[in-house]
Amino acid sequence: MSGLVERFGVTLRQLRVQQGWSQSRLAERAGLDRSYVGEIERGRVIASIVTAEKLAVALDIELVSLLAHCQEIGAQRAVQLVSLSSIAL
Repeated sequence: MSGLVERFGVTLRQLRVQQGWSQSRLAERAGLDRSYVGEIERGRVIASIVTAEKLAVALDIELVSLLAHCQEIGAQRAVQLVSLSSIAL
């Protein structure tokens, strides 16, 4: 899967854990199946924009904030990769 799909899953998991919720709780609030939420978190499926909106509403955040968090994770990983490549030299 693409980096965005993986970052979306990581973001979703981080936000869910910050709320102290299980996957079941998030799935219930979003009107989704728990196993589907797990697949999204693991980056194994691509969430549609409608599903992303349901998850954002369930987490009580704006969709744009959810996506911005994905971008932040991408930037953090890029910095980590640069740091690791510097160490390898």
